[in-house]
Amino acid sequence: MASNVGGTRHHQAGWEAKSPWATSWTAAAAVLMTFGGIMAIFQGISAIAQDNVFVTTQNFTYEFSLTGWGWIHLILGALVTAAGLALFTGAAWARVVGIVLAGLSMVANFVWLPHAPVWSVALLIIDGFIIWALCAPRRESRV
Repeated sequence: MASNVGGTRHHQAGWEAKSPWATSWTAAAAVLMTFGGIMAIFQGISAIAQDNVFVTTQNFTYEFSLTGWGWIHLILGALVTAAGLALFTGAAWARVVGIVLAGLSMVANFVWLPHAPVWSVALLIIDGFIIWALCAPRRESRV
């Protein structure tokens, strides 16, 4: 049963996005989270294996061992990938978890700057976009 309150139609069941932009930005965030999470997993594996790809900056304030950072990126990457895949289902909890994990990823990549500066800055920008896309206002109606 539908009612017309304040010019909008309200239905009894769940929520449905009126705007295709809301769905599109969420889908874009899901793709970026899934891809970024997979890349973080590979980055973590590379750091755990003590790969020579990473160069360490001496006397950096947030200095941890490369293996420790590898585990952080591996675990965070797995969580981000899972949240990105959950976003494809349209679950509201996945948006909240995605925002939290993108924020944690921003912190991790900021502290990872001395090891891979260009990649870290790129991921900081992508994580910022993910947070924006998941927080963007949605015009939703009850179905």
